[in-house]
Parts: sequence; C-alpha cells; structure tokens
Amino acid sequence: QVQLVESGGGLVQAGGSLRLSCVASGRTFSSYAVGWFRQAPGKERDIVAAISWSGGGTYYADSVRGRFTISRDNAKNTVLLQMNSLKPEDTAVYYCAARRVSSMQRGPVASRADYNYWGQGTQVTVSS
Repeated sequence: QVQLVESGGGLVQAGGSLRLSCVASGRTFSSYAVGWFRQAPGKERDIVAAISWSGGGTYYADSVRGRFTISRDNAKNTVLLQMNSLKPEDTAVYYCAARRVSSMQRGPVASRADYNYWGQGTQVTVSS
C-alpha cells in the first residue's frame, strides 16, 4: 500500500504560479504510476496530468498543456505539479493518485478509474 499527502495549494492571482507536491509513504514508490486530478464544485474529478513510474512518460489534459509540468523524484517519493499562468478556471481541489504498475508499463495512466490510492486533496484558488 501507499499513502499520499498533497501540499502546496493556496490562493494566487491569475497569471501566477503554484507548485503542488505529492509525497508518498512506502519503499516501492517507483513501482507506481501517478496522476494529478482536480475537482471543482459541482463537477467531475478530471485528470490534469499523469506520469509513468519511471518519469519517462507524461500526459496532460488539453486545458493545462503548456502551462503545467508534472515531474517525479523516486528517491524522494515525490511527484510535483508545477502550475504556471494560472487561470480562474483552474480553481479546484487537486488530488494526487497512484496505481501500482508493472515495470513493463512505460506510459502514464490517464484514467481515473485505474487509480486505487488517493490523497486528501489540496485547494487551489485562482482569483481574477
């Protein structure tokens, strides 16, 4: 099992930046694909970005591609989401999720249904 703890959320003006962190417990974090999701009030929880176990494969939602960057440091059991040029529509609770995968799986996991470990979420609010 793995436990996930997100941090780094907050209030920022439009055009600003935030960096979210997801720190995992356990010694086998490098065996997990990780994704960042977000959920605004009254909306579905949607994928924002995902990264493969090795970090060699990434996925971005169209709405954030070019503005957000996902990265990971397996030695530190950490996945980061750097968010630049933030917009009011980026306001949501951001969740980190993980799924144990085979070393043969080189790509990221982009489907919410495929993740079985979730953090508690961190609020991101972008003011206009």
